[in-house]
Amino acid sequence: MDDVSTIHITKALSSAMIVELIDKYPNLEEITCSPSVYNRTSKTYIDALSQLDIVVRKKYNWGAKSKSNNLEFYIQKLSDEGLTAREISSKLDISLNRVYYLLKKSNASFDNRKRKYDHDEIKQLKHDGLKPKEISEKLNIPIRTVYYILNKK
Repeated sequence: MDDVSTIHITKALSSAMIVELIDKYPNLEEITCSPSVYNRTSKTYIDALSQLDIVVRKKYNWGAKSKSNNLEFYIQKLSDEGLTAREISSKLDISLNRVYYLLKKSNASFDNRKRKYDHDEIKQLKHDGLKPKEISEKLNIPIRTVYYILNKK
């Protein structure tokens, strides 16, 4: 314990804690804490420690680290190849929720809904000059559905 120069605390400093820390770590030079703990610590204590050449500073890089190991890029690739989330889940042996989470994290434009009608085909026919009624008759789709698909943003 004598050679420890930096410690991390999880509670706001108090006078009793400062005395205990100085006794326990005589070579103490730096105390780190989360921003929330730093904000709850009295400025008087921070100033007193700085006079003893002990720096109190915020340290942000705490918390859970990502364990995906570039898995999201592989999932994105499989998604781009046309695999469904369920297929990706079973292929990689990870949970379905994890697949959706990683797809969302990588900002993938992942559309997992199965559609009754091919929206792209309907829009292409409209672009080719067919009227909604003609599209409806050609594809045997209700005209109201054709209008809904064409008017959707």
